[in-house]
Amino acid sequence: MKLLVLNGPNLNLLGKREPTVYGNVSFEAYFEELKNKFPEIELDYFQSNHEGALIDKLHEVGFSYEGIVFNAGAYTHTSVAIADAIKGIETPVVEVHISNVHQREEFRHKSFLSPVCKGVILGFGLKSYELAIESFS
Repeated sequence: MKLLVLNGPNLNLLGKREPTVYGNVSFEAYFEELKNKFPEIELDYFQSNHEGALIDKLHEVGFSYEGIVFNAGAYTHTSVAIADAIKGIETPVVEVHISNVHQREEFRHKSFLSPVCKGVILGFGLKSYELAIESFS
């Protein structure tokens, strides 16, 4: 099984940015833990702060991978273009968030992505990614 973990804007700052919300572990370090935990799954990782690069990656893998675990960051609440990209591919996508967005600012309560995703996992810290990977088993 081949899965992509896809991270959007500002997630390159995990471990540094708002550690009380996002923790103090870099995503690169956590990704190594994920690869060790799921050795039978071929896990790839891509992060970008640019909407177009995220769309390009969805298009690139969206017909050949078995799943995508996607934390679109703030684009979750603003990007019709990313929602359209997910809708246009065959590979199922699980939307992931580290924090419980419903406990945060009101504008974070609306997701343009949820209606076109296989499922949504949020609020379990970095473990949200692990739960999303397990959903493809």
